[in-house]
Amino acid sequence: MFLNRKVELSLLENLHAEGKPKLILLYGKRRVGKTELLNEFARRHRALYLVARQEAYEGQLKKMSSEIAEFFDDDVLRHSPFQNYDALFIYLAQKETPVLFDEFPYLVEANRDLPSILQEYWDRYFSKKKTFLVLCGSSIAMMESLLGYKSPLYGRRTEQILLEPLKFREACEFFPQLEQEDKVLAYAVLGGTPAYLLEFDYGKPLLENIRDRILQKNTFLYQDTMFVLQQELTEPRVYYSIINSIAKGNTRLGEIMNDTGLEKSKITKYLSVLKDLHIIERRVPVTEKSPESSKKGIYLLKDNYFKFWFRFVFENAEYIEQGRQEKLIGDKISPVLNNFAGFAYEEIVLEYLKSSPGFPDYIFGRWWDKEEEIDVVGLDSSQNRIIFGEVKWKALTEKEARQTLNQLVEKSVEVKWGENLKSGEIQEGPEKKYMLVGKKVGGKKRLLGDGYLVLELDDLVEN
Repeated sequence: MFLNRKVELSLLENLHAEGKPKLILLYGKRRVGKTELLNEFARRHRALYLVARQEAYEGQLKKMSSEIAEFFDDDVLRHSPFQNYDALFIYLAQKETPVLFDEFPYLVEANRDLPSILQEYWDRYFSKKKTFLVLCGSSIAMMESLLGYKSPLYGRRTEQILLEPLKFREACEFFPQLEQEDKVLAYAVLGGTPAYLLEFDYGKPLLENIRDRILQKNTFLYQDTMFVLQQELTEPRVYYSIINSIAKGNTRLGEIMNDTGLEKSKITKYLSVLKDLHIIERRVPVTEKSPESSKKGIYLLKDNYFKFWFRFVFENAEYIEQGRQEKLIGDKISPVLNNFAGFAYEEIVLEYLKSSPGFPDYIFGRWWDKEEEIDVVGLDSSQNRIIFGEVKWKALTEKEARQTLNQLVEKSVEVKWGENLKSGEIQEGPEKKYMLVGKKVGGKKRLLGDGYLVLELDDLVEN
């Protein structure tokens, strides 16, 4: 099923329309929709789509020979398949057809010389024609190694596209029939991976889907998290401990060390690998001048489903082993699911603000210092403006809204920025605005009239 990916499909089509030689690396984690994107492009532009398997070099060449012969209706090739990549690339260099290699890392695993061979034929033939060649893969480590300066393809690739999970509003296309709150809950659990979003029956309650589609050992959603990680990691058990620790809320280096019992040098190495694989991300307060050297960095899981799986499934395997799915939901999941969704809602708000045409000049992020935290801070240094925002995953009365905003004003005084002074210490400070986001906000019109910025759930879904 091809849903969304309009931006990425449009990008591929625009690159193809340029009529220039293109060597494109398309990569992203498994299940994110790379194959569906390539298939849709191939359908629209009659492209040759070749998907590799984990098999010996000779078997791969035989399979591709058969598929290419079928595509071009070539009887000679049917009876005399390619014996090496030289023959394959010479053949393709004579065609004007776009060529899409899916699971390209499998081909490299079977023949480590392939990048060098492709480099030669790119330089000799493909770069001198209207070539449109896409190399696609799920092994992020290998695909990014092809971008490195030690790779034979370094300097040859014309574009690289990292296919990220869908954002909230894009994911909503998978469950348009749900109420707005239920859309947030579904996204909080499943995240933006298309293959995961297709697994739920959205005509059933969320907890029933969790019980039947996630908490059963034979299901795709139960098994896939481990499978994906095992494909990328050489010491998965250690990484599981670190990911699980972060999922439980240990986001600072010291907290992760204490929870896992691992030494700092080892933790740092493992965190770096997880970051390179786009499984975790390191964040700092948006006000930090030197993010890389900041001592306020925290580590967060990027994928909502990984957060859910490690928080509730990995931690509670004994319930599932004993067939106690209902008890697991009652004891561990249902009581905290609303709070879990609250964190996802904060991310949805940040995501919305970063792409909103209403705030084009602001850089948005979070702010924290010791025990204080502000959900949303937007900086516009060029025009000396700042926005402070609070996000609540609840419906607020006008009284609660004003109390929350008053507390936000008090907290905002502690924020250091500009010339490294607290915002309350700046004599002629910048323009400051205060934002409140809730499911519903009572007295919204009056709050807007008083100069506050107010957003509700409907604004995030519909606008």
